[in-house]
Amino acid sequence: MWCNKSTSIGREDKRAPCRAARPHPRPLREVLPRAGCLLPGAARPRSAEALPAQQDLLLAAAFVCDAQYNRNIPFETSPQAVRLYYLYNHWTMQAATYFFVFVNLSLAVFEDPAVYPLPFLATSLVEVLCLLVFFSRLLHFAKVTPRNIFWKDAKNICLMMAILVALTDLIIHGALKICNITSVRYSRIMRPIFLVNFTESRQMRRAFRSIRNTLPEITYVFLLFMFSVLMFSLMALKLFGDRNLQTVEGSPYFTNYLEIVFDLYVLVTTANSPDVMMPAFDFSWWYSLFFITYVIINTYIFMSVFLAVVYNNYRKHLKNEIRKLAYMKRHKMVEAFNILKVKEGSEFVVKESQWKQVVKLVAPEISTSHRELLLRISDDEQKGYVDKKSFVRLADLLNIQVITMKIRSHPLERWLPHVYNSASSRFLRSMVRHKRFVWIYDVIILINAIFIALDEENPLISYAEWAFLSLYIIEILLKLYTYEPRTFFAKNQFWNWFDTLIIIAALVATILNAAFKSTSKYNGQQVLDIVFILRVLRLIRIVDSIQRFRVIMNTLINIVPTMLTFGGLALVVYYMFAIIGMEVFQGKIQFFAAGSTDPHALECGNLALKDSTFARAKYCKNNFNDIASSFIVLMELTVVNQWHVLASGFARVTHQAAKLYFIAFHIVVVIMIVNIFIAFILEAFFVEYSLEKSEVETAIEKKIQELGVGVQEEELLDGKLIDNMETTENNLEGDGIKTSRGLVFKIASKRYRTVDALLQRMFEAEIPSEDEGLSFDEILNLSPADLYPKSPTFDSAA
Repeated sequence: MWCNKSTSIGREDKRAPCRAARPHPRPLREVLPRAGCLLPGAARPRSAEALPAQQDLLLAAAFVCDAQYNRNIPFETSPQAVRLYYLYNHWTMQAATYFFVFVNLSLAVFEDPAVYPLPFLATSLVEVLCLLVFFSRLLHFAKVTPRNIFWKDAKNICLMMAILVALTDLIIHGALKICNITSVRYSRIMRPIFLVNFTESRQMRRAFRSIRNTLPEITYVFLLFMFSVLMFSLMALKLFGDRNLQTVEGSPYFTNYLEIVFDLYVLVTTANSPDVMMPAFDFSWWYSLFFITYVIINTYIFMSVFLAVVYNNYRKHLKNEIRKLAYMKRHKMVEAFNILKVKEGSEFVVKESQWKQVVKLVAPEISTSHRELLLRISDDEQKGYVDKKSFVRLADLLNIQVITMKIRSHPLERWLPHVYNSASSRFLRSMVRHKRFVWIYDVIILINAIFIALDEENPLISYAEWAFLSLYIIEILLKLYTYEPRTFFAKNQFWNWFDTLIIIAALVATILNAAFKSTSKYNGQQVLDIVFILRVLRLIRIVDSIQRFRVIMNTLINIVPTMLTFGGLALVVYYMFAIIGMEVFQGKIQFFAAGSTDPHALECGNLALKDSTFARAKYCKNNFNDIASSFIVLMELTVVNQWHVLASGFARVTHQAAKLYFIAFHIVVVIMIVNIFIAFILEAFFVEYSLEKSEVETAIEKKIQELGVGVQEEELLDGKLIDNMETTENNLEGDGIKTSRGLVFKIASKRYRTVDALLQRMFEAEIPSEDEGLSFDEILNLSPADLYPKSPTFDSAA
């Protein structure tokens, strides 16, 4: 989630969480340096009467917003640079950057070899437009960043080189194409650089850093693993090479050392087990001990060591990254405090009015009541100012999503009070609220699942489906009668929306299916497929009814953003390997539809595949003839099942060295990226488990309970609450917070439910509140060695 800024200092953009207001007409020379990054303590202390200027508020808000969203961009602090910085971080600018990045990547769909061919001129013009946008974005970044820092940043140099190389390659390729000379677009493999190196992709760069930092440790394990494979291959050559054994295809068994190395490497992935062992096993069962020993050592021990090394180094470097983020957040908040601080007695503080203005600039979308609640937490004793310790934690307070709710009565209670409040009505509503009501419908869903698995053509089954559908509609109507409709369909009530949409869609699809069946020319298989899918989706409701299932689902939901990061990481690797694969293997293997009369259709258009396992398995469509087919092949390689057949097939039509391409992909994706992803999943579940066992109340939760304006989770639907409602009479100022009419608060989602956020909060707790924080350069130069104590030596321990 990004902090959105307004595009103009003089206008307010209601869509921007960090909008800028009209600058104060006072001269800015006295309160703001002309250029350069503001250092902690650089702002001059003021008396209580000398409050900060409007430009100071904008600058402080920028620092707070950076701290809130963990942005580590050193920017110039001149008035013009601050305006450009707000514009740089505006959501429209970031969305435009991502849009053109993905347009640039998607050009491979339309370029030769194309899924949907377009003229070279069309794709070239689009690529030039993308490069111009990238250059403009980079130029904008250069305008807000100090020059010495900009030119020291490797990602900026990388982006400039990628733009220059892509433009040069495009010109050369175009000139050769005019002369009818075939050439290779080498720069296409560099397109993922734009996805990784723009400032918005810092999470992806962190993932790449994790791989880079893990690489030295994993290299030693990999070398030892390869030594084991080579040793066992040599033993296999001596054991089986002279025994005249043959494979199932009739080729000599284990007579070529390089082939043996490849086969045993594949055996580590279990893709060719037990096929690779069978000729030796058929000769003598004693030889199976060789393969069993090999599998135990290399598959189970070494692969487990790989995961352990990756996991250990991932956690170590993750904690170092989180420590940098924690120090950087403290650094930013201290800078903001030093801009706004005034002298109050013997200490420096931020006045209440200035605090409110900064919060309104940083998060204008939150309600006035919410803002007053945060002020009561920061200024607990209501002194009229916020001290440094409370101000520094403002970024964390803003990261906690608080739902402001207003109690409202049910519409039927207002329209028909005697009927709605009658004894029978109250009894009906109490039944709907009871847990047994949920259990009964869970049983109904399970019974419905049995009927779904039965024959649809049976009339009894068809009629039963209508009965189940009627029961689901009755359930929705009863809940709408019991709970206030706007509460029932609040944006945080996911399962209510899910149930209603699924039932409505199933009702519409079932009616359409029945209508089509009544016609003589019925061909509604697609509608019937939709009905079947919707029926199965109802079973997902059971997940919400079981507590441990909810924990797992919540964990998966919490890690979705990081899963997207790893998805982007996989996209980068897939794209690069796909481009290489298309250049090397394009056209080598062809797919022919069933019934084709081509004489080489059974050999995938290449005689080299005659009588091969690749051709017999009809893998002809697994080729690198376009970007879509390439991605599918790479996905099949990631699954590793039968990947050796694919590798051998492409090696047959090119050269045996082509197997190195597939081995390299396996090492990068399966051994490194997948293991890092597993390490993240493990860490996420460990954290989720610990949080479930010991949930800690936040300061906001405590304050909500102290003020008597809290609502518990189970009361959300049991009352008459409206999400995100606010009226002018609901003012929390002064003593009115307890007597505000019908206003309550609830923490919508726990702040520290992800690995990164939890570790960051844990480390921030170790930083003393009076600590100004490290300097910017010291923070960037932190290493894991600074985090973990060195192992004691014999002399030091003595």
